[in-house]
Amino acid sequence: MGGKNKQRTKGNLRPSSSGRAAELLAKERGTVPGFIGFGTSQSDLGYVPAIQGAEEVDSLVDADFRMVLRKLSKRDVTTKLKAMQEFGTMCKEREAEVVRGVLPYWPRIYCKISLDHDRRVREATQQSFEQLILKVKKHLAPYLKSIMGYWLIAQCDTYSPAASAAKVAFEKAFPSGKQPEALVFCKDEILNVLQDHLLKETADTLSDPQTVPEEERKAKFFRILTSSLLALKKLLSVLPEKEMHSLEEKLMSLLSQNKFWKYSKNNVSQVRSAFFELISAFCQHLPEVVKAEAPRVCPAVLLSIDDSDAVVCPALWEAVLYTITTIEDCWSHVNARKGVLPKLWTVLREGGRGLATVIYPSLLPFISKVPPDIVGPKLEYFRVFFSSIIQGLSSERTIASPSESSAIITAFMECLCFAVLQKREEDQSQIHQMLICDQLIPFISAVLKEPKLQSGPLFYQTADMLSSWEAKAELSNDDGTDEVFQKLLSDFWGHLLKMCILHVDRLDADEKLLFAICGMLEILKNPKSAMKPNDRKSLKIRFTDEDESERSTESLKLTEVRNSDSEIQADLQQTSRLRKEPLENLVCNLAELSIVHVNEQKSEQHLKFLSALLNTFSSNRVFQVLLEHGNDVSPAQAESQNVVKAHNQSPSVQFLYLNLITWLKEDWRKDTHFLVDILYSVLHCCNNNGERKVILDDLAKMDLKWVIFLQIIQKACSSTTKLSLVSDWLKGDMLGERLVMLADDLCHLGLKPRAASSGSASSERWTLLSLVLSQHVKSESLIGETFVERIIDKLQAALSKAKDLSEAGDIESSVSFICDVASSFFSSVKGCLLMPSSEDLLLTVFQLCAQRQDATHLTDVLVCKLKYTWMSGVSSLVHQLQSTQKQSTFLLKAALWVKNQVQSSSLDVKSLQVLISAVSDLLLKLMEADGQSGYLVRAYVEHVTPNKIEWGKLHESLCSEWMHKPLLEGRLSMNCEPLGSSVKLCGTNKLPGHLCTSALLSKMVLLQLKNSVVHGNHAAERKKIDNIIAELLYSLQWIEELENPPYLLLEYLHMLEEMHITYEEFSTLNSTASLQQTIFDRSEEHGRLWSLTMAKVICAENTVSWERKELFRTTEGFLPLTEGRLHTLQCLSSFLIEEEKRELVFHCVAKLMTCTQTELSSTDGAFGCLSILNSYLKDRSIDCDHLLPAILKIIMSWKNDNEDSFLFSCSLKEASAQLLGFNIEMMRYLPLLLKYSTAPLADNEWDFLMCSMLAWLETTSESRLLYHVPLVQIFACASCDLASALSAYFEAAAPDSTANLPKNLVSEWKEFFSEGIHNLLLPLLVKITGETKNASEGSFQNSVLSSLGEALTYISKDQLLNHKLPPKFVAGQKTNLPDKLQTLLNTLSPLLLFWARPVQVSVYNMLHKSPPAALMSILATQELLLENILESIPVGEFAVIQPLSDEFCLVLGYLLTWKLTLAFFKAASSQLRVLYSQYFRRTKSLNKLLYHLFRLMPENPVFSGPTSEVPNKDIKTFFTEELHLDVKGSGVLSSQIPHLACSVYHITLKDLPAMVRLWWNSCEKRVFNVVDKFTSKYVSSVLSSQEISSVQTSTQLFNGMTVKARSAAREVIATYSVDDIFIELIIQLPSNYPLGSITVESGKRVGVAVQQWRNWMLQLSTYLTHQNGSIMEGLSLWKNNVDKRFEGVEDCMICFSVIHGSNYSLPKKACRTCKKKFHSACLYKWFSSSNKSTCPLCRETFL
Repeated sequence: MGGKNKQRTKGNLRPSSSGRAAELLAKERGTVPGFIGFGTSQSDLGYVPAIQGAEEVDSLVDADFRMVLRKLSKRDVTTKLKAMQEFGTMCKEREAEVVRGVLPYWPRIYCKISLDHDRRVREATQQSFEQLILKVKKHLAPYLKSIMGYWLIAQCDTYSPAASAAKVAFEKAFPSGKQPEALVFCKDEILNVLQDHLLKETADTLSDPQTVPEEERKAKFFRILTSSLLALKKLLSVLPEKEMHSLEEKLMSLLSQNKFWKYSKNNVSQVRSAFFELISAFCQHLPEVVKAEAPRVCPAVLLSIDDSDAVVCPALWEAVLYTITTIEDCWSHVNARKGVLPKLWTVLREGGRGLATVIYPSLLPFISKVPPDIVGPKLEYFRVFFSSIIQGLSSERTIASPSESSAIITAFMECLCFAVLQKREEDQSQIHQMLICDQLIPFISAVLKEPKLQSGPLFYQTADMLSSWEAKAELSNDDGTDEVFQKLLSDFWGHLLKMCILHVDRLDADEKLLFAICGMLEILKNPKSAMKPNDRKSLKIRFTDEDESERSTESLKLTEVRNSDSEIQADLQQTSRLRKEPLENLVCNLAELSIVHVNEQKSEQHLKFLSALLNTFSSNRVFQVLLEHGNDVSPAQAESQNVVKAHNQSPSVQFLYLNLITWLKEDWRKDTHFLVDILYSVLHCCNNNGERKVILDDLAKMDLKWVIFLQIIQKACSSTTKLSLVSDWLKGDMLGERLVMLADDLCHLGLKPRAASSGSASSERWTLLSLVLSQHVKSESLIGETFVERIIDKLQAALSKAKDLSEAGDIESSVSFICDVASSFFSSVKGCLLMPSSEDLLLTVFQLCAQRQDATHLTDVLVCKLKYTWMSGVSSLVHQLQSTQKQSTFLLKAALWVKNQVQSSSLDVKSLQVLISAVSDLLLKLMEADGQSGYLVRAYVEHVTPNKIEWGKLHESLCSEWMHKPLLEGRLSMNCEPLGSSVKLCGTNKLPGHLCTSALLSKMVLLQLKNSVVHGNHAAERKKIDNIIAELLYSLQWIEELENPPYLLLEYLHMLEEMHITYEEFSTLNSTASLQQTIFDRSEEHGRLWSLTMAKVICAENTVSWERKELFRTTEGFLPLTEGRLHTLQCLSSFLIEEEKRELVFHCVAKLMTCTQTELSSTDGAFGCLSILNSYLKDRSIDCDHLLPAILKIIMSWKNDNEDSFLFSCSLKEASAQLLGFNIEMMRYLPLLLKYSTAPLADNEWDFLMCSMLAWLETTSESRLLYHVPLVQIFACASCDLASALSAYFEAAAPDSTANLPKNLVSEWKEFFSEGIHNLLLPLLVKITGETKNASEGSFQNSVLSSLGEALTYISKDQLLNHKLPPKFVAGQKTNLPDKLQTLLNTLSPLLLFWARPVQVSVYNMLHKSPPAALMSILATQELLLENILESIPVGEFAVIQPLSDEFCLVLGYLLTWKLTLAFFKAASSQLRVLYSQYFRRTKSLNKLLYHLFRLMPENPVFSGPTSEVPNKDIKTFFTEELHLDVKGSGVLSSQIPHLACSVYHITLKDLPAMVRLWWNSCEKRVFNVVDKFTSKYVSSVLSSQEISSVQTSTQLFNGMTVKARSAAREVIATYSVDDIFIELIIQLPSNYPLGSITVESGKRVGVAVQQWRNWMLQLSTYLTHQNGSIMEGLSLWKNNVDKRFEGVEDCMICFSVIHGSNYSLPKKACRTCKKKFHSACLYKWFSSSNKSTCPLCRETFL
């Protein structure tokens, strides 16, 4: 195709070789190649190349069709397939005129391609043909004769989809009525094609031997052969009868060919099958032709009778039957005895070779057509025939297949009946004897022995056969037929008895065989009593209505068994006399044998067999036989026997008392089912129910096992007949009392600690209880209603006790059994839950499920069982309530119990979660049954919801610690003592009742909303829901306001999220407008936490301003101010619209101006107005800066008029809460005035400001013992914040802004006021920390310490050094520092270990301004404590430190101490750094620090602050972002320790790279890799860029050396030049800088010797590797070294350097012999490492 190795592409310019040939042909001849039509000759199957004029081809065939037709000639299968599919598509889409142009060429194409080897091509061909037919329709007619033969073959294709497609096309072309006419029209052509294929064609003529493989050629040939045979069959079947005669001549010629008959022996099974199908068709439609060819037909068919191919067999046997029916003398053409029958016997003995279902149904018609003279003696013929069948049934393959064994059995019985009904002959009696004795009875025996055959149809067919014989035996005929059949029946029963006795009268009798005999006898007695295996019930399905759905499940299961008892009895009455008598005799004989074996041998299997016999044949005659042969009575029973005989002469009752009771009492007997069956047989023989009740009551009095009574009742429930026998006894008192006692015993036995009882016996007794409670018949309980209620009471009492038991192992089985009993009872008994005892039981089960397993000590399995039990009970209860319209005490009691649980404050999170889950399940069940009405749900929620008084108590139960944070932050203002004397912490492991109640109720109303139980028009219901959600939000706000909520509350919040009890969930289900109004109303009324809740909701909703205004109407409504309105306005500060705020501010200012002395500290006076102004100024939500100075003047006027209201320089011990609140608001106003006032202040205003600040600070200092009082604490914070604000103001004041300030103000501030602040606050800090011993004691002071520390951060260095602290010195402390400085350090350094973070940060900020001294001792203390905390955590794992915990403070102090130490190290001189380094190396402090840092730094130190959101930037980490430590800790505390650890590591790497490198190289491999990976990933790039940047921005100048940096390549280039010497060094930073070694490479050099050059490179490399400092410092040191060299100072001959790399000293120690000088440190190392004291050069002793 145009070159083997070239890629074929679509639309290539170079056509394939065949295309080129066509093109050349066209060029030479001047024409275009085309196609011509095909003839019917098969000699030329390919395309006929023809040359036509271009005009003719173009006019006949479309160009696209021409291309497709050309592709169809290709050999490639894929090409042909795609071309054919394309052809079909084109036929469908093109116009009819265009498609008709293809018709002349289609027949030849179709005839060839419809026989293609590939089945997909054949299928596609038929599908395309269909499209062609639909388009051209009747225009196909001229071409029918040429394609019809192949079309018929295609319809018989062995590939079903292709055949189906051809049939569809045929149906589309011809309606069903026209199809025979079409075939008649083309019959000659069809026959010609078929004859050619059957007689002429071979594998080599149908395919080209040169191109097609032999295997493919043969496969195609046999396929076409098969299709042709089937096509001929189809033709014969469809052609009308009158047209057949015209074909007889041609068909005779076909049948006369030997080649045709050889197909019966063809190796291919499909060919043989098609051949036999064709023979059958010939027999049907052309019998005369077949008769004419009888000599060929009969051997071909009959001699193939043993063909065992599954494909051939059905067609073969059909042909056999047609042949022997059509050709009367067929047996004359074959030797039946030698050729046919032996083959048949072989097939039968082998069980049909897996084809029994095909072969055996044909046996009866076959033997009926075999003439007597052919088979020889009938006796022998039938013996061989039936023996062969029996032998075939015994094969394993047959036994394993139920369908095959059933077919064999059916064929056997049919043929046996046929043989019996043959005409009377001399040997008829012998034949009958042989058939019964030698065939049927052994056949029955063989089936009985094989369990897989016992369920087959043999016994039913035997019964039918006997019925037929009995009918004939009862008809008296002159020909003696009745006598013949009577003899047959007599022989059958006689031989059957012998056979049964043979099997039964054995000690080792097989139990299965005995039961099979019993089953056979039952079927023989009444075939209709059991369903035949091939009969299928006609089952109907319908949906029950609600009332019927309450019926017992078991009743539903047993309806099948109960439906035909009356029919069975009727059939028994009609049993034939000829069968009843011999059957009873047989049963009596077998029963006699069995009882003998039972009494003599104690044979268990015979007793079971006897039970089964009596179950079917329960009559007094049988019991009489048993009494006669089973009267082995002990003397102890003699008296009982006499009593029985005196009172009752019934053999069955005698048998009961004499034998059955004895067997029932045997303790060793485990299986008693069959004994209970015997009991029912006895009861069946009793005369009336009274007699039966007496018998059963006697049994109940006896000490029989409970399992016997269980089985009696189970069997009664399984059959209406048996139930009628025991119904009176079941309702009686005897059984009821026994069952109540049983329930009591079971409950007490199981619930006693460490009770031991038999598990199986206990299980059976529980099952008995469950059965009598749950089983109902005709809506009545099995036992009396009174007893049912008493049993339920016992169960409920026992389950209540189970809650108090602590050992789960003792109660598990009993609780499990009670669950099973209760569940069955609830779900099956109608109206059961309307009994009080049942509802109490249901409540107890619910309570067990609604409590934690730790409390109930129940296992998971038991909890699941209990849950299922109460849920099924609730479902039943709701249905019963709906049908009876009664009230339920269960729902009321359950609601009150739940309400008490959640309000009692006795639940932890897990208990609450379990309770909420249980109540949710209950509500869902109620909703499921309640539908859209929701009545029960609403009633239940109403019962659980607290009333107003209860809600008030729940609010009071919430700890008041929440107020601390909003009061401190100024979000709320108060002028009354909110918490009494002190703030109590929440230190409990139980949740407050308010949290539990709000969570539970919220879950309930959310479920209501989710399931649309609440309707939109129920305003009252909506109001209740809003109240509940408001309480939930109140709880959540309470938790949010706590400064450090305990883990219990965090766990509670997590539970709410998990259970979807959230405001977001509510807002998605319901409108929140009414909820907002509810919360707003409560805020206005109560204020405090409700106001904060209101602000949170409004913020979450993000409601627009006009909607907010609708919410709270108008600002005038807030006047006069109350505490609630004040707090509401404070929390609305950021939500009010501008004009509303302006009105409020003007009102407040006006009020301030008119305040009287008594109104200053009142809520509706100056205090309230200042609070509102402060809130609005703080939020900057309104521009009122021009009013600020005026307000200051008002405050100053108050001071002049009423100075007592200002708490200046006094103790707060006697101060009122109102005055405290008033002063706090003034102190909060003054910083806002400084911050936002635009007008300059006058001198007197500044004096008032600063003097007031100092006076308030003095009050704060004097009142430190009162800091536990909340308002005093807030007073102290506000005064310190005012001092901080003033300090910040003056510190930040620019020179140009100070010009506007009054003269001498700044100097007064620095000289007097600032010093006054710090002289007060620094001692105050020391006193507070000294008086507080532990965290719990002083946790309330954290806020004071924060504000105090914030103020102290502004202390100057001079003020710090001139402190007025009491002297503090440490014994044995060596120091050269002044006393004041040493006192400062000794006082402040230990505070780095203080438990409060604000103190640690404040001390850090202060010490940062002074040199170190006492830090090292603090480090040692911290290291010991930190080792204890972190030693269990591997290096590289992140240790999470909880914020504000003791560990947090310790780690914070440790890291701050190191941060200080490293800051001092960096500021130190080079010589001092050496001392630091030696100290770190000696104490290994730095090593410990680094190990700790790799426990405190996170694995992924991503910074989550606001800068991380900057677009187009790299990811921010703790190393790229600077750490800001403020005293008040406004940042995220959880990330402060990781960030600080990263900061310390960053500084350590930057300032101590050599020491870190030394530590890293000494680490173990795992730590080495962790450090390397972390540093390379997060730190190296930051340090490298900083180092390069510092080089680029360095202002350090070197005389004779220039330094440049390349940031992209991480390189620094140093160029040194002196006179004619020029040196260039390239310093390369590694990727893991500074851990890896810095490489120094040589650049250009002029005028330097190679050895000297190498020494200098080595020196620089050594400096950069082993010194602690920057690259610039290393270069400076190296330059000094080189400079000294040029100045004449010689190198030290040990380190080859002038300046020492560590201590920066010059070579001073000289050898007296060689005069060479060395560094002292180098000599020391030389002597210690070599263990010699000789000079390194001259080797003389160094003196």
